[in-house]
Amino acid sequence: ELWGGQVELAAVPQEKKIFTVHGPYPVIRRLLRARGWVERKLPLNRKQLKQQPADQSKQQLDKGASGGGDEQGEAENEGEREDEDEKEDKEQSSEDSEDIHDLMSFLVQDQVPNFLWTIRLSSVDQELLPRIEVVNRYPRLAALCTKVGARGPQGGDTRGAGVQKEMTSFSKQEGLCQSLQNLSWFEQVDFNTFFPRCYRLGFKDEKEAFIDDFCLTAARSLLKLALQKVGDRPVETEQPSKPDEVLAPKAAVPQEGSVLWPQGWRRSHESHLMLSTAGPHSPLYPQLLEEALEACEQHLGVLGHQDIDRSTPSPCQTCIDWDRFLPEYYRVAHEGARLELGREQQERCQELLQRLEEKLPQLDIEGSLNVWIVKPSAKSRGRGKAGGGVGHTHPRGEGVPPSLCCPGIVCAARLEEVLELAQSCVGTPAGVCEWVVQKYVERPLTIFNTKFDIRQWFVVTDWKPLTVWFYRDCYLRFCSRPFSLCHLEPARHLCNVSIQKRYKTWQPDPRVPPDKIWSNEQFQAHLAWLGRANAWQRVVVPGMKAAILNALRCTRDEVGSRKGSFELFGADFLIGEDLQPWLLEINSCPTMSPSSAVTRQLCANVQRDTLRLVLDRKDDPTCSIGAFELLYREAAVSSCLTAGLRLMVTGCSLKKP
Repeated sequence: ELWGGQVELAAVPQEKKIFTVHGPYPVIRRLLRARGWVERKLPLNRKQLKQQPADQSKQQLDKGASGGGDEQGEAENEGEREDEDEKEDKEQSSEDSEDIHDLMSFLVQDQVPNFLWTIRLSSVDQELLPRIEVVNRYPRLAALCTKVGARGPQGGDTRGAGVQKEMTSFSKQEGLCQSLQNLSWFEQVDFNTFFPRCYRLGFKDEKEAFIDDFCLTAARSLLKLALQKVGDRPVETEQPSKPDEVLAPKAAVPQEGSVLWPQGWRRSHESHLMLSTAGPHSPLYPQLLEEALEACEQHLGVLGHQDIDRSTPSPCQTCIDWDRFLPEYYRVAHEGARLELGREQQERCQELLQRLEEKLPQLDIEGSLNVWIVKPSAKSRGRGKAGGGVGHTHPRGEGVPPSLCCPGIVCAARLEEVLELAQSCVGTPAGVCEWVVQKYVERPLTIFNTKFDIRQWFVVTDWKPLTVWFYRDCYLRFCSRPFSLCHLEPARHLCNVSIQKRYKTWQPDPRVPPDKIWSNEQFQAHLAWLGRANAWQRVVVPGMKAAILNALRCTRDEVGSRKGSFELFGADFLIGEDLQPWLLEINSCPTMSPSSAVTRQLCANVQRDTLRLVLDRKDDPTCSIGAFELLYREAAVSSCLTAGLRLMVTGCSLKKP
């Protein structure tokens, strides 16, 4: 039997059917073995896949071989996968210790794998990597799969930005926000129509841009709240909470020396926001609404490029004493203070908001409470400095408001809270920012009054020419508590499975499944129940496809293209009340660990169809590729040969008058 196995294995290198799997991917391993492939397993005590001499193979086999590794890196949920890899190592070692697969792996230890599925490119010997024909990762993905970027207030300059984790060890500079700045070179599309604006807090100019944006958003929000007050219609305000709920807190009195306003602003902006001692029924200062109207008027002038000859860069720095305005705005937005407006002011509010809506594509989703989401720049799964790991809560330490005591990602509705986090960037290496702030979508579509997001897969099989495949199946992830902007705890606002699993015993609505996962078919049935049966195919899917394609077009020059490679990505979308999708982030190496019956089936299907797409289709272009469909294939462009051409410039010089 051993001799027969060796004879059969002798043909494996010639048939190019040796593979290596690094990470928790039992489905990939099983499917490749079913195709007749032989696995070259990674040793448990080695962190790199290397070309091994034949005399070392026996030693490695004796030490125990396994299909998983125990080192993760830039994957979407690296901490969780480290635990899964360790568990898989033990299971694989115990199950296959006497199995024929160990012997087969031993016999091909000195062979170069033809196919590699890894969770981290740095786990592969860089001398060996170019010799592997098919790899499931691309290098230098930070331009696409991080939130690092630079942009300014919506419709204004381009100073603001966003950050997240670096997805590879090859690049730490660019990110999705920065890359989207280049979208106008490829498509006449404003990325503000599908990507919420965001800023890096560790960079002075972007921090200033965020403060400008926050103040202008507060002014617009006050106009919305004023119109909601007309006819004594109540505005949603904070209500007494239960002990485990985190409220949008009252403004804290800044301590002496805290940095709440950047240098360079006029004198009033170098001071600190003061806590208003007035009660909710105390009168507001009479110029509050007029100042908001003036700020919006001046902002419209900026959006219309009427500020070209102005010496001041922003209306935020000239027209309003924001130290006084923001505490009064908080009273209206969060404490229910009464706001009076006359008929003329009402008409001006309506007219200004209509004009702003034409210029600001995010005016509708930004709501009226000015909520922002603050994320750690280099963490995933909601982990971060403020809240520690999953399952841990940050003690209410000195200088940390109660609303910030949650794992990593937090929601904040007050400027001073966000800027408190920005102080954690002090002393970090140049070019590194610990926090990014992004405008929270305050008007999402909810299901049974519960927030959700969508995980959508796609595969890039080539960058030059760009070739993208869209997966028709996806799934929804629900929160564990009913949606409310009055309470900002993670259970209501962060759909990450790794966060929501902390609230397994909480159920937002009996109609939401206990595992808090829906398939896209269930969502389509729900839309049909709402009378929007065609919205999925006509609005949601086209919007997701366009956002993915736009993100890829403006990042392809930054990604390390490699023939023979491919990559499966997971894009996260939030759906607005108008059913328009909003791209939140793109994850490299998305989790394939099932958290429910729905994801168990879908994750297995997408791995099966990915192998069909990148392996089977090479030999049979007509084979089934499951739920994948071609989203985009760039036309081949012939190279322009300029060698040997005589180039010249013709014309005449300009004569002096």
